[in-house]
Amino acid sequence: MSLYSIAKGILNVVFKFLFRVKVIGAENIPLKGKVIICSNHVSLLDPITVAISVPRRIYFMAKKELFENKILRKLLEKLGAFPVDREGADLAAVKNSLRILKNENALGIFPEGTRVDKENIDNAKPGVTMISIKGKAPIIPIYIDTRYKPFKQTKVIIGEPIALDEYFEKKLNMNNYYDLSKEVMSKIYSLKNSVIN
Repeated sequence: MSLYSIAKGILNVVFKFLFRVKVIGAENIPLKGKVIICSNHVSLLDPITVAISVPRRIYFMAKKELFENKILRKLLEKLGAFPVDREGADLAAVKNSLRILKNENALGIFPEGTRVDKENIDNAKPGVTMISIKGKAPIIPIYIDTRYKPFKQTKVIIGEPIALDEYFEKKLNMNNYYDLSKEVMSKIYSLKNSVIN
């Protein structure tokens, strides 16, 4: 059993007890094949919440600062995470992402790039749709509705896959990718109001 499976099993019990995690729309996650898991980002706890809510292993893109500590870096690498420089174009992170997708795995990206208190589609980064199009992988939008208060319910709403097939053979620039990423972010935010208590 992998470290990822062990950690996920333990954290699943802890989070569902402490934060009353309720997952809606899990059937929208393909159990096989390349896919990009995209969620809003409100807390450092979000990767754990997403991981325990998705029925397959996710390889997360994470900010490079987390890899500066040697012990934490080794742990993150064993969990399948890899670094990204949020300040500029990180070709290594893009290559890692495309390799993960080529191997028919699930890639985890937070399109806003950092934790965000207020919803704003302008926070979306162009990289998510660029990777989706170059890797020819659908995007699964997820909205985490929570304040992470103990014993208060956390909702994880998983939307239907977003296919960008129509752009696979088109030549796009960064502005195009940015506009498409804003559309993805808008769909993520819209999930908040798609389910009534």
